[in-house]
Amino acid sequence: MWRENSIDLKLTRFYEMSARAALSLLIVVILLAIVAGIGCTFYDMRLIFRQDFHSAFKTIMVDMLTVLAIVEVLRTALAYFTEGRVKVTYIIDTVIVTVLTEVMAFWYKNIDWNEVAMTIALVLSLAFVRIIAVRFSPAGLRKEL
Repeated sequence: MWRENSIDLKLTRFYEMSARAALSLLIVVILLAIVAGIGCTFYDMRLIFRQDFHSAFKTIMVDMLTVLAIVEVLRTALAYFTEGRVKVTYIIDTVIVTVLTEVMAFWYKNIDWNEVAMTIALVLSLAFVRIIAVRFSPAGLRKEL
């Protein structure tokens, strides 16, 4: 019995150390992606003088929203790194920013009303789930007790 607990403890410790190592590498990669995204955004600023304003603005806005989505992924990874768990609100925020980025990318295209309605329903349902997650979070329940 004691030997099984010792092996289980070693496996748990190995898992935690390998997960932290992989997560550290992932955080470095995410930081590099943020720097590259910011560089791409500044590089696309040249489009203001070469294209019409609307298409240049759309490109720059999609670049900025993509960087914000990557920042949300970084925030989720850092929360897992420090707390050992992922908050649902961080994941929902990441998905909302990503969906809004896709909406902005297809803003000027001819989109069927069904797709627009589905996107609106998705954003509203994510907002509702986020409100529920904040309202009934384990940290909030602990404060009430």
